[in-house]
Amino acid sequence: MTNPALHPFIKGHGAENDFVILPDPENHLILTPERVARLCDRRTGLGADGVLRAVRCAADPEATAMTAAEWFMDYRTPDGSLGAMCGNGLRLLARYLVDAGLHRPGALLIATRAGTRRVHVPDDHTGPVTIDMGRPRLSGAGGIQVTSAGRSWPAVHVDMGNPHAVVFLEDTALAGDLRTAPTVTPTAAYPHGATVGFVTTRGPHHLQLRVHERGVGETRACGTGACAAVAAARAHQPAPPVAIRYTADLPGGRLHVVVRPDGAIDLTGPAVITAQGTVRLTQPSDSRLPAGAAGTWAQRGSGESETGPFRGSRAEHAQG
Repeated sequence: MTNPALHPFIKGHGAENDFVILPDPENHLILTPERVARLCDRRTGLGADGVLRAVRCAADPEATAMTAAEWFMDYRTPDGSLGAMCGNGLRLLARYLVDAGLHRPGALLIATRAGTRRVHVPDDHTGPVTIDMGRPRLSGAGGIQVTSAGRSWPAVHVDMGNPHAVVFLEDTALAGDLRTAPTVTPTAAYPHGATVGFVTTRGPHHLQLRVHERGVGETRACGTGACAAVAAARAHQPAPPVAIRYTADLPGGRLHVVVRPDGAIDLTGPAVITAQGTVRLTQPSDSRLPAGAAGTWAQRGSGESETGPFRGSRAEHAQG
């Protein structure tokens, strides 16, 4: 007999930026911030840099208008907040949809809170996956500064469907310990915070970077961060007459970014499924709790929202 408290999950990563995928084609799950945080916890949960709920666009009010796509990526960061775009996560979700037989290999469209993205998944279960990330937007705002490890540097504002502040350094180690979020000023430039990338140029069309993702912390890789770094490096250059390929090295691996003549960017990198199984989404009662406490846990784990469902909410956070 199926246990209704258990739900199927898939675990995987893109350049060691890892995610939990929750299949929910008919939009039945209610994901509260607490449940997302428990799933992402690396000691008491599955451990992840985020949760990706795979839901059909026709079943989710947030995505019904994006009729060109069949599937919607409902992305949640480890603090439970909504995310708009995640390059590594989107590649992994596309890999899952193809491997699970829910879409044919090749080109597919997936809806995100940042819009619909075209993804190409090869028919080999292991090859790199490519996303058409669209055109980056550079705000042109001046005076943006990032402070980390007691030092400050000027930054470039880039929007890749999520907001980035990109800093160029002689050595990314100068950014210090990125477990603590860098400070970005003026705060008005990023009303909901920013993902901050620290970039070093290693050679022609070769970048190395570390990234503190908003709502996550320092991650092993960041797909939108790699694209933002390339866009910032080319901030004062015209669109290339032919496609230009960049290499972006991150702590978790290598990503490839192609700048097309039309100014749009393609992101290519690994998308690896590592595990699948079932996970408890509700919190069971614990007989070891003091008298009267077990009922509280049981009520919180009954399947109802602990702080109210996200349904219909708009994204204020966007990562990866």
